Amino acid sequence: MTTTSVLQEVDVQKASGVCHFCGAGIEQTFVDLGMSPLCESYLSSADLNRGETFYPLHVYVCGKCFLVQLEEYESAENIFSDYAYFSSFSDSWLKHADTYCGNMKSRFGLDEKSFVVEVASNDGYLLQYFVQRNVPVLGIEPAANVAKVAVEKGVPTLVRFFGTELASELAEQGRSADLVLGNNVLAQVPNLNDFVEGLKILLKPEGVLTLEFPHLLKLIEHNEFDTIYHEHFSYFSLFTTVKIMEAHGLKVFDVEELASHGGSLRVFMCRKEAKTHPVEPNVAKVIADEKAAGLCDLRGYTTFARQVKETKLALLEVLIAAAREGKRVAAYGAPGKSATLLNYCGIGKDYIEFTVDRSPYKQGRFLPGTHIPIYHPDRIREMKPDYVVILPWNLQSEIMKQLQYIGEWGGQFIVPIPKAVILPAERS
Repeated sequence: MTTTSVLQEVDVQKASGVCHFCGAGIEQTFVDLGMSPLCESYLSSADLNRGETFYPLHVYVCGKCFLVQLEEYESAENIFSDYAYFSSFSDSWLKHADTYCGNMKSRFGLDEKSFVVEVASNDGYLLQYFVQRNVPVLGIEPAANVAKVAVEKGVPTLVRFFGTELASELAEQGRSADLVLGNNVLAQVPNLNDFVEGLKILLKPEGVLTLEFPHLLKLIEHNEFDTIYHEHFSYFSLFTTVKIMEAHGLKVFDVEELASHGGSLRVFMCRKEAKTHPVEPNVAKVIADEKAAGLCDLRGYTTFARQVKETKLALLEVLIAAAREGKRVAAYGAPGKSATLLNYCGIGKDYIEFTVDRSPYKQGRFLPGTHIPIYHPDRIREMKPDYVVILPWNLQSEIMKQLQYIGEWGGQFIVPIPKAVILPAERS
């Protein structure tokens, strides 16, 4: 299928219930997580006596291209124009970004004559490391409050949503890129075809595109249902990603399997006519793994809902036991995934007294739906809870190291995913 035919097919079918990519009708449920508020809609104290909007968190899978997806209940403009997520508050994520920049500079020969563009560049968490290596960059970030922080770091940033319009403007200005990258943004794009077409437009003839996103295979294997929320419109296997890229004249030539975010892929692409990027064996290997798991037909998508229910019950059992024993339970972190986890499981202040977060933007606010208060991390030492639930479980090692001091009073950790477990704090 050509790019034009894909776009025409989707344009004809604007009604809900059609695939974001191929336009086919979708009826097959992947998982139904009930109703949930937008995950980054943290409340002020003045908001607590007002109504909140909850949207269905019902996920479908396309029977034609196997794209897992949510309907668009709220526009991207309303979600992302003023955003609460700042990437730089995770030390391990900064290290991940620094390592990436060094590897890309070495592998693709980037230097002071090159040009790197990051789409959804957030607070400059990654591009700052290219700047330090004297590689010219441009960030594109729709959230003005987040982009302001990037500019203050010396990272040039456009406050715009990315698509074919902006890509064409940049290309016409002679600002095509040697490297275009997008980390954890592909899932957040409602108009998938316009976004991917824009990525191709922005690339130089032999340029490279890298996209990182959570791997659907790992989401299923590890019961990572809390990574599903309204801000994530789509969930990707490599099999489906290749289909999407090929439809837009892009070739997937390599893939890396990463541990980040519970198991992610870093996919390398170029224009299909590019001569300098042969297809590496890793691509066939990952697709073979997905086929073995049933992700290339509908049978691989039918058991996830049962797995999710078991994960929910296991977490509730741990928290109910703690409540009955009179134990104090707090949490660490206020990530977007916590909205799905807590609202789906029905976990509020009767189970978790408070949570803490390093982001000043979130401190003094309340988690959406559950109204659990968010404090500075010092609150943990002050209140000495018996248990700390690690809500950003993908940062488990980093957080347990930061909070190892809870072992001083016998505190322990609860990790909710893939199945709730209690872990002791290692005393230094």
